Amino acid sequence: MKQYFKIDEWNIIEENFSPEENRVAESVFSLGNGHMGQRANFEEKYSGDSLQGSYMAGVYYPDKTRVGWWKNGYPEYFAKVLNSTNWIGIDIVINGETLDLAKAKVKNFKRVLNMKEAYLKRSFTATLSNGNTVNVESLRFLSAVYPEIGAIKYSITPVNFSGEIIITPYLDGDVINEDSNYDEKFWEEVEIIPSSDISTLVIKTKKLDFHLSSSMKFDVFKDGNLIKDEIKIDKKEKFVSNTLKIHAEEGKEIVVYKYVSNVTSRDHSLKNLVPYGKEILTKAYNEGFENLLKNHIKVWENKWLESDIVIEGDTAAQQGIRFNIFQLNQTYTGEDERLNIGPKGFTGEKYGGSTYWDTEAYCLPFYLSTSDQKVARNLLIYRYKHLEKAKENARKLGFKKGALYPMVTMNGEECHNEWEITFEEIHRNGAIAYAIYNYVNYTGDKSYLGQYGFEVLVEISRFWEERVHYAPRKGKYVIHGVTGPNEYENNVNNNWYTNRIASWTMEYTLEVIDYLKNNEPDRYNELINKLDLKEEEIIKWKDIIKNMFYPVDEELGIFLQQEGYMDKEQRLVSELSEEDRPLNQKWSWDRILRSCFIKQADVLQGLYFLEHLYDDETIRRNFEFYEPRTVHESSLSPCVHSILASKLGMHDKAYEMYLRTSRLDLDNYNNDTKDGCHITSMAGTWMSVVQGFGGMRVRNDKLHLNPFIPKHWQSFSFKIMFRGTLLKVNVTKENIIISNESSKDLILSVYGKDYKINANDTLNIAC
Repeated sequence: MKQYFKIDEWNIIEENFSPEENRVAESVFSLGNGHMGQRANFEEKYSGDSLQGSYMAGVYYPDKTRVGWWKNGYPEYFAKVLNSTNWIGIDIVINGETLDLAKAKVKNFKRVLNMKEAYLKRSFTATLSNGNTVNVESLRFLSAVYPEIGAIKYSITPVNFSGEIIITPYLDGDVINEDSNYDEKFWEEVEIIPSSDISTLVIKTKKLDFHLSSSMKFDVFKDGNLIKDEIKIDKKEKFVSNTLKIHAEEGKEIVVYKYVSNVTSRDHSLKNLVPYGKEILTKAYNEGFENLLKNHIKVWENKWLESDIVIEGDTAAQQGIRFNIFQLNQTYTGEDERLNIGPKGFTGEKYGGSTYWDTEAYCLPFYLSTSDQKVARNLLIYRYKHLEKAKENARKLGFKKGALYPMVTMNGEECHNEWEITFEEIHRNGAIAYAIYNYVNYTGDKSYLGQYGFEVLVEISRFWEERVHYAPRKGKYVIHGVTGPNEYENNVNNNWYTNRIASWTMEYTLEVIDYLKNNEPDRYNELINKLDLKEEEIIKWKDIIKNMFYPVDEELGIFLQQEGYMDKEQRLVSELSEEDRPLNQKWSWDRILRSCFIKQADVLQGLYFLEHLYDDETIRRNFEFYEPRTVHESSLSPCVHSILASKLGMHDKAYEMYLRTSRLDLDNYNNDTKDGCHITSMAGTWMSVVQGFGGMRVRNDKLHLNPFIPKHWQSFSFKIMFRGTLLKVNVTKENIIISNESSKDLILSVYGKDYKINANDTLNIAC
């Protein structure tokens, strides 16, 4: 771990050009607007190490898997998040020499991600081998008003010369994914429409027939005057460009404004793809760069009003939480129920797929509290719409009934290619069931159960019924051959978390049966007939719940991660040398699997989900045993530990874990930020503040707060939406100030005592 970026409340700042850190910076400075995203690649040519990345939401490629394809039930493909048309490109040639920061002498380099206003700014001075020196400044953003529009302002000022500068804005669809099999390129050219006004490039994927139409329009100004010189038009395979030769004068600024629309066939018919792209591009161009930016900033101002967390007295912590919230709001807006939240968002191509159990376990709470209720509902409906595919996934593995949701998916079909994850991490089914409970518990929207939730719960419970088996020697039901959340143990028997979440799912399904039977009898009968749910199934679920096997160590008073865990050599993370870390980059997989070391919360994940079912001492014993054995090499790990440590009054540990999760990518804790940021774990950072330091829970339809403040903070505040009210909670060392910023009264509990807070009123409670 190292601090590379400058600490600042609202900005991420890189003050020197460091080629060895460039990929990390490209990830951290990424932009997105829910429709598309862009890594922080340079506009001008760069021949150094870089991961080119421009991504369109929901556009993917089913690349044939290279491993396991001969095994029955194995996914036929691994879904790749596609690198698409490079739309930011602006080649610069100065007196015959290409501007390339890998070859030029660079000074005064500065890159700034303005999180408050959601744009990326970069400036530098470059001296080429021909001795020419230029000052360059660029600013770009992806419009929050027009999601299909990206805009760039790029300025060049000659410092010590006058001469010829050639400017070439272009669109390049001849791109490749770094993780493609055999260096295959996934795009084919459909059409190129070159023009000195609007140039368009249309490409399509070789499979699935996704079409992307990119159109560009640009202006060039010299010393404030529009240049109307002749523009050279060029095209080649999957590439179109416009070139302008300019006589540059020493000290006089040249400014390029480039506007691009990226329109996909997910949203528009093939017939209308190019016309709409040109139409929205012309609209953006006519609005002008400054107005586009101003209106974009207004949208982000409203986003921050709803979701900002303010920390006084700790700038590193403040920067960390804002960076996490910023990336979440860039990645998913909730406006398109076909979309979900990928682990890298729009910041990299690693992992593939768009949907992991991360969404249900970590992201849902963030959107429940910071967005309109329909946003969280759409995340659940996304899974409901994939129910038939989940049932197909189960059949492919030989199950006669039930649904197994995929570990990784784009369309509901499993598309991951690692055996121990694809077939053994079945606990993801439980996370999806828990998300239904979490949504209903938080919002009170029980109508969701009859409309969508019950069908999903029944099919998941049916899967668990068939996945367990009865072990006569134990006289219990067991689950063999699984991988729990801790991926540093594979193919184990009776992972406590998996067994517990399976049993809990059936318990909750039975609760929902009782609710629907008593409150929506007509709908209940309709669903029973639709699902053909038999009484003997319900009886079997009750028997499994009653007789599920849970491995425990009576002497230590802990739940065992799996049956053989205590047979391993027991060591603590504190005994590892610095040269050993991170294990996944220093140790063989064999050595990791044989060790006691834990990648992320496993038993503790279950205790976090089901905290309301266990007393504090049970949680404490398990926490104190497992946390010292956990290396936190999953991005999803620190947040759960921070929340539980907060609950247990272990405030220093809670803060340590919070800082780790909030600055995971900024400080490159696990030496993997170069592949992209850890978007889904960023929601866990928000949870660490609101559920951890803020102690926010919903129990029995009532909002509970039990806050504390880290000892070196002066104050912190957060906002939450809860059942029609918007609350601002401000915590200081002396008091808790809760403001009701809505027109609805609310009764809530603070430190176990009930208070009524009237509409548009403030509650002041002494700590």
